[in-house]
Amino acid sequence: MRRGGIIGLGNVAIHGHLPGWLDRPDVLIAAAADARPGQRAECQRLLPEARWYDSPDELLEGEPLDFVDICTPPSSHAPLIERAVDRGLHVLCEKPLVSSREELRAVAGASSRAGRVLFAVHNWHHAPMIRRATELVRDGEIGPLRSILWETLRTRPAVAGDGREQNWRVDPAVSGGGVLTDHGWHVAYIVPAWMGARPLTVAARLETRRHAAFAVEDTAAVRLAFPEATVDILLTWAADERGNRVELEGTEGRIELMGDTVVLSRGGVERRFTCPPALSDGSHHPEWFHQVADDFLACMAVGKVAGNLAEAELCVEIVALARQSSERGGEPLACEATAVGGRA
Repeated sequence: MRRGGIIGLGNVAIHGHLPGWLDRPDVLIAAAADARPGQRAECQRLLPEARWYDSPDELLEGEPLDFVDICTPPSSHAPLIERAVDRGLHVLCEKPLVSSREELRAVAGASSRAGRVLFAVHNWHHAPMIRRATELVRDGEIGPLRSILWETLRTRPAVAGDGREQNWRVDPAVSGGGVLTDHGWHVAYIVPAWMGARPLTVAARLETRRHAAFAVEDTAAVRLAFPEATVDILLTWAADERGNRVELEGTEGRIELMGDTVVLSRGGVERRFTCPPALSDGSHHPEWFHQVADDFLACMAVGKVAGNLAEAELCVEIVALARQSSERGGEPLACEATAVGGRA
């Protein structure tokens, strides 16, 4: 039985992570902490046997645990990760893992020195539609990839808390950025996995199309150039409707992700795979978290300290380069290989 603690008892913990943990016979969530006193009632409701702490530091100092699951806003991730691994705990952390290259080096170094697993929640890998598309690409169903189009369309950012509090996603000091950081992180780990390579260059333009009151961008157009392919990404909180559109073109065929269906077209023959839910359905996806938890616990069991840090490192690099490119008018910038660990 592994003993875990939840740090940050907000929406993603309550609706995304806890359903996964509570279904497991091999994990006990023994403690929870949140800086908001009102969340203590939620802890008592959902985790009646867990011990409540008024701060993450109190939890880390006072509770014997094997791991912590960090579900706080991004600006707190790096210091919490460092404190946790210094206490000898393995760490699972929501995306974005960290907000800068400097923070990545710090947390990677801390986890390596402590010999603890640091694992980012890359749950979209486990969306049924993404898994099916990944299988088709790896099986060579459309030949080598030549282009990918990815669109994530939202009318606004996801709410924070019960919707009455200030949304940390639009505060750059807390979130680290707008739609690029929030949604671009997912694309930054999925697309290179499909390509089987790092991009050569990253180019982007960030803008505000609708939400002028936000201190962060509400729209990002990003191009990733690979040796034999290009990827065009549009991410926006300024759409008229919610949706996702993904198209993969290969030398031998085409894959489209439409609604809850993956469509494979090759040689004049079309095959359809129903893979609910649609990528635009919901925000927390507890059903995708189960596999994340499995992967994290498997790394803990075998002492695979590096976890998925190499994948997270690439996400940090792509997001950082996209912001720098936008500041330079969309100039393509080289994506250097600066891996910090092996893939999970």
